[in-house]
Order: sequence, then C-alpha cells, then structure tokens
Amino acid sequence: MPKAIRAAVLETDADVLPGIDPSAERPQADGVPSGACEPVADDPRVAAVRRVSVAGRRWRRAQLAGCAALLAVALTAGAVAVGAARDGGGTAVASSGGAVSPALLSRGDLDASITALQAHLRGQPRDFGGWSTLGLAYVEQARTKGDPSRYPQAEQALKRSLDLEPDNDQALAGRAALAAARHDFADALTYADQALKQNPYSERALSSRIDALVELGRYDDASKAADLADARRPGIPVFTRYAYVRELRGDVSTARRVLEQALASATAPGDVAYVSTALGQLAWNQGDYKTALLHYARALAADENYLPALEGRARAQAASGDRATAIRNMEAVVSRYPLPGPLVELGELYEDRGAEGDAAKARDQYTLVDAWTALARANKVNADLDTALAAADHGDKAESLRAARAEWARRHTVHTADALAWALHRNGRDEEALPYARRATATGYRNAAFLYHRGMIERATGHEEDARTHLRAALKLNAGFSPLGAREARKALEAAK
Repeated sequence: MPKAIRAAVLETDADVLPGIDPSAERPQADGVPSGACEPVADDPRVAAVRRVSVAGRRWRRAQLAGCAALLAVALTAGAVAVGAARDGGGTAVASSGGAVSPALLSRGDLDASITALQAHLRGQPRDFGGWSTLGLAYVEQARTKGDPSRYPQAEQALKRSLDLEPDNDQALAGRAALAAARHDFADALTYADQALKQNPYSERALSSRIDALVELGRYDDASKAADLADARRPGIPVFTRYAYVRELRGDVSTARRVLEQALASATAPGDVAYVSTALGQLAWNQGDYKTALLHYARALAADENYLPALEGRARAQAASGDRATAIRNMEAVVSRYPLPGPLVELGELYEDRGAEGDAAKARDQYTLVDAWTALARANKVNADLDTALAAADHGDKAESLRAARAEWARRHTVHTADALAWALHRNGRDEEALPYARRATATGYRNAAFLYHRGMIERATGHEEDARTHLRAALKLNAGFSPLGAREARKALEAAK
C-alpha cells in the first residue's frame, strides 16, 4: 500500500490542460487552430471522410465534420510559432512568478489560462519553464480531446525549452510524456530517466517511468518503479499508477482501495474527474455497472467534458441494457472526439441493434477509425495497437495481423499479446494464436475481452473444455464487455451444449 495521502493538493495527469497555438491572439474552440478546417486538396484520407459525410442525420454530419477537421489539422497544422521568441540572444530565464504553472492550468478556465501563458511568453520569451508548460499543455490537449496535431506543437515547444536551458528536468519530463502519448515507450523511459538524473523527485518523470515500464511489459520493474515513486512523491499521479500495476496483477481489491484513498484527497476538479473515472473503469471491468455509473457521474460533475468519463458512462449504460441511452451518449462522444475506441463501440452498438440503416451507420464508424489512424500516423503516433484491434473484427484482417506483429516486436504486454492472438485467430492461424492468448491472461489481469478471445481460440483449436471455462469466465466477470463479443460468447456456449 502507498503511504498515507498528503492533505496538500497534488498535481495529477490532468494538471496540464490543453493549449492553443502560442501565435494565436485568442482562444479557439475545442483546441482546433484557425484554418484547421480548410480543405486539403486531393488528399485520399480527407476524401474518405467526405464520402462518409453523405449521412443524413444532423449528429452524423457534426461527427464527420469534426473528424474531417481533425484530419485537416494533421495535414495543415504548422509548427509552434516562436517568432516572438527571437529576441536576438541573451540567456534563458527561470520561470518567474508571472508564469502560469501546470498546477494552475488544472484549476481554472482552459482558454483563459493558456492565453495568460501565451501573454507571459510574449513578454518573457526566454522562460524555459513556460515553454515546457506549454509543451505539456499540448500533450494533454491531444490526450483529452483526441487531437494528435498537438504533438508536433508540443515537440517544438519542449525543444524550445531545452534550447534555452539544456537538460532542464521539466522539458525532459515533458518529452517523456510526449513519447508515451505517441506510444514510443522506449523513448519515454529514456527521457524519464534523464529527467530523474536532473531531479529525482520529478513527479511527472516518476509517473512517466511507471507508464513506460508498464507499456513495455516490464511489470516487475514497473512495480518497483511505483514503490520508488511512492517513496519520493506520494500523490494522485503515483497512486493511480500504483493501482493499475496492482490491477494488472489481479489484485483488484488493493487497486480499488488505493484509488478510493486518492479520491478522498482530491479537491481540484481535474483530480476528481481523473480518479473517479479510474474507479469507474475498475468497476466496469468487474461487471459492476451500477458502481461504475456512480463513479462516472461524479467525474462528470467535476468536469462535464471529461472524455474518458463520457465514454465510460456510455459503455456502462450499454452493458446495463440501456442501449438507447448508450447510443445517444456515444454519438455525442464521437461527434466531438472521433477516436478508435468510441467509434468501434458505437459501430458495434448499431450492429447489435440492427435497425434499418444501422449496418451502414456501423460501417461509417469503422471507416472513421481508418481516418483517425491516418491522422495519428501523420503526427508520428504509433497506432498499430489501435489498428490491430479495430481491423481484426471490422476491417482488413491482413492489416490487423501486420499491425499486431509490429506492435509485438516493440513491446510484450498483456494487451499486445491479446491483440496478436486475436489477429492471428481472425486470419485462421489459431494454433499460432493460442500461446499468445494464454500469455495475455497469465498475469492475473481480470479482463473479460481477453478471456473471450482465449475461449474462442481454444474452441477453434479443439480445446472444448478450456473454451467453455474461459467463455463462461468472461461473461461472469463482465457480461457486457462488448456488444458483439458478449453475444458471440453466449452463442458459442449454446452451441457447445
């Protein structure tokens, strides 16, 4: 267990809020820079989105327009404007009292806070701390609003900080966070270690180091890193990661207890939304939808626009049997944030409902996943895991296997093992898939989708008793883990009687 949670307000993953281009004179809606919606001539990815935009309903028009705007951002977004910083030389300055700190960004109006930071940087363009904060703001914007175009901007802001003050730990920690957001976890670990050499108590670097080790599949090292971070900087960012490491080991009770302690200490809205959502996800994973919905409600009371809570709420509503509300809320999510997870979930909800026109609507969602993948890759985001999972069931199966193999070559986690197993299965290579399916469930991590995938692969390889065991376990753990997967699991068990 972590140490007792400190009473002081501590920074969280959400403490750096989304920003806007520092060259802008005013905030822009939803983090989309001015000019981002301008058409990009003859680009096939934009054309694909436009073909989908023939859809008739108003919400679908809004959804597709949002995705087209994001694609345009990826293709037209420029560098962070640093013209104001060209002051003819001089030395870097430390962050002064006039700078907007990451912690303050989490507790005020987003656009107003970022505008204040921009004004500060125009007045003191050699403030390396201000540039590192701006870089982290862009990373957070991409994470919470699904806008990968912020990553190149974050990269240049952080580079500016390091040009002004080489090896400053704030910018190195920012680079670790950026690399992790782009799914380059080897670089994230490198940058986190560099930051910790400069400042062993850097909360962001300690947190990013845990993230990188988890995502590289080095779970024993991640556990040690979580203990070290708890000893040096106990607080909400560390506690949430500590909880996830425990959950990956199957220790759900400890994970829940740690998150509840973290929530009890949270006062800033960003902290409350972040930790409540983590508790909601933990409850949903265990099939406790009522508790999950309560946690998501608390998260949204703190921040009504918090994407993970909006998505989680819709999933829990679907699993609870309230499909109409789930579809309505998931439509609202993807109209603003057309990301692979919500798009696939909405597509499957349409398929499961099966009303007139739903098949076409589902195809639209899966087409938009391809558009998002193009957007992500245009901004140097490794999207292979997203591609593998979505394409295995709803796209190009051969591409799914290529992406899964590529991801497995980079990192050996339970999630990449599961994705590779399922891609192999969907390509008819079940004997090859089975060892990966077993590996995905070997740590004790309680994930119904993993159990379902293993059961279906065991069924295909003639391990009937094992298949029944794992399919039943999947439905017992979380009977609503997937609109289509849960239905297929029940059909497979019926056929085995």
